[in-house]
Amino acid sequence: MSNHTIETPPIVALPVAGTDATFPVRRVYCIGRNYAAHAVEMGHDPDREPPFFFQKNPNNLDTSGQFPYPPKSSDVHHEIEMAVMLKSGGENIPIESALDHVYGYALSLDMTRRDLQGEQKKMGRPWEIGKAFEQSAPVGIIHPAADIGHPSAGRVELKVNGEVKQEGDLNQMIWKVEEMISYLSDYFTLAAGDVILSGTPAGVGPVQKGDVMEVNIQGLGSMTVPVV
Repeated sequence: MSNHTIETPPIVALPVAGTDATFPVRRVYCIGRNYAAHAVEMGHDPDREPPFFFQKNPNNLDTSGQFPYPPKSSDVHHEIEMAVMLKSGGENIPIESALDHVYGYALSLDMTRRDLQGEQKKMGRPWEIGKAFEQSAPVGIIHPAADIGHPSAGRVELKVNGEVKQEGDLNQMIWKVEEMISYLSDYFTLAAGDVILSGTPAGVGPVQKGDVMEVNIQGLGSMTVPVV
């Protein structure tokens, strides 16, 4: 019998390819401007500046297969990203051993209320109102690293209504997966269940109700997400 004062909130658990077991989520870290061309389109210098991260909430990760257009916004943008799932963690993790902590990889979207994010940027305030809203991170099935290895290259593509809007390659990431893990572990204690969204290539743009997004990363399959 539980001694909690309220009913225990449900654990966010993501599907894993080849098994009925699921991956429970602890935290979600998102890196900003990790592709040079995207940094340029957002008005920033593409040189390798120190990485920065923001967070989404675990229950923002969504496997329903659709994206409900959120309230209080008229400018919601798509951002295709590779999600990295950790099976272990720690502090001050060396780059050389960082990938040993990865459980697997998945397709994901970092949907953004761009108008609300822009307002917060102008005032020097946090971005959560633009980033961490309900069902803001559609995510696909997890592919264990034990099965696919650690993708360091491969085409990244997002289509809206059949038209290519974002394209790039995983090898264009400014900060590689092992570097992100190492850097984060200098500031946070990473642990099993942590998820890292690894950044988006250029071409981010708006979607409307009725649009259909098609997400594809080489080696991780594809995912179709209608905007409802």
